Amino acid sequence: MLPRGWKQRLVPIRNENTRGVTGLCLELHDLLIAQYVAGRDKDRRFTAVAALAGLAQHETLLRRLEETELDGSTRARVQAVIERDFDGQPS
Repeated sequence: MLPRGWKQRLVPIRNENTRGVTGLCLELHDLLIAQYVAGRDKDRRFTAVAALAGLAQHETLLRRLEETELDGSTRARVQAVIERDFDGQPS
């Protein structure tokens, strides 16, 4: 699940490692929302570290969550995990 507008935020990557080909990568906050929704252990570890390391912005994640089509219970679960990640509490 990705927030509305994710295609406009794709990040082009092109360097010697791509052999001249341009790859399009998800913007970090869009990627994190998808991982929060998936909620697998590996996703939870990644999102928690991204928050702890200061790679993601709390308010941006909350805005992107609002821009994602989710049922109410999933939205509440994701928001609670985002809040825990940014409060430094284990989830």
